[in-house]
Amino acid sequence: MIRAIVAVVAGLIVGLATQAWNPCEVQAQPKTVKIALIAPMSGAWARQGYLKKLGADMAVDEINASGGIKALGGAKLELVLADAGDSAEKAKNAAQRLVSQEPNLSGGMGAWLSTFTLAATEVTEREHIPWLTLSYSDVITGRGFKYVFQSSPTGGDQAIRSVPTIVALAVGAAGKQPTKAGIIMDNTASPVSFTKPMREGGLEKLGIKLVMDEIFTPPLSDATPLVQKVRSTRPDFMFLVSTSVPDDKLILEKMHEFKLGRDRIPVVANGVAFASPELLQTMGKEQLEGLLVITPSWGVKGQEELIARFKARTKEPWLTQDSLSTYGHVWILKEALERAKSADREKVAEAMRQLDLTTGPVAVAFPGGAKFDAVGRRQRTVVLVVQWQNGEPVTVYPPEYAFAKPKWPKAE
Repeated sequence: MIRAIVAVVAGLIVGLATQAWNPCEVQAQPKTVKIALIAPMSGAWARQGYLKKLGADMAVDEINASGGIKALGGAKLELVLADAGDSAEKAKNAAQRLVSQEPNLSGGMGAWLSTFTLAATEVTEREHIPWLTLSYSDVITGRGFKYVFQSSPTGGDQAIRSVPTIVALAVGAAGKQPTKAGIIMDNTASPVSFTKPMREGGLEKLGIKLVMDEIFTPPLSDATPLVQKVRSTRPDFMFLVSTSVPDDKLILEKMHEFKLGRDRIPVVANGVAFASPELLQTMGKEQLEGLLVITPSWGVKGQEELIARFKARTKEPWLTQDSLSTYGHVWILKEALERAKSADREKVAEAMRQLDLTTGPVAVAFPGGAKFDAVGRRQRTVVLVVQWQNGEPVTVYPPEYAFAKPKWPKAE
């Protein structure tokens, strides 16, 4: 009898031990996969960093709510945020802290301003972290790096593809070919890339003479000398290529003060800051009406449901390039993790090199989908023209993506 009781008790102990420690069950528990975002969360570009975080957070939440990374047993994504601050040095330091404190990162994105991205990716490249960026500078993917993936067409490519369209709009509206253009730009990396093809014969081939070419170092304290050059040279249209809302505001307001804005000298901008909600809040829709903005990413036809979800979630007035790009970047990393079947950064990077996504959330966020060439530049990109109309920046070109038709102010 005693032996029988002992046997039963022993059996119960074994059973309980098996329940308490089952290696198969422990291995099946979802783990966390960490991805990083470096963005300016302080300083002059903090608003853009906040918008980038909104888009990334939305994608992370959607992915986790739909089952996480299924190839990794439902692993959840965790976004690790690092502040790029307001200088290249701070962005580089943020990247160094990030790789030191988070040795298990599977991938990342950032750091908004091209100058910051150039500095930060020097660090992430050494660590072999697959890194996505919306930054425009041609140099970012022109250094022979193997772990940097650029989702936007480069600044030079944007200029080459969009400036003839801008000239065609001018001819269609005014009935004559513009012959004179001007440039005002800051000296950060993205404006340098965008304006380089124009200076190196791009405008000349279109029959346009560059009559003024002014460069400033941000932040701008007084736009008067710049705008006085506009008034004295009287270009048929102006390129404004700067990267911060306060500088954009100073230049545009000074042009209106000198009675050069809107219907007098049409303005074409490059840089998402020119389409930010903050510019509307500080300037008002009358001064912004008609401003054209060249951008590789904005709300377009086919994204209506995504735009509605974003606006409902964030209470933002529209979906900007900043939020849209990081939303797409997180989904790209998710798809790479699924295909790699591993959180190992080397395997994720290799999976990203093999991606060719033409459907799903990535293709919604990035028209043309996601496929990267040998240097890390996304293929099948689209360059958009956005215009301020009735207090909102809306896509007006190409027609298949446009919500409205472009309007070219007639220069006087």
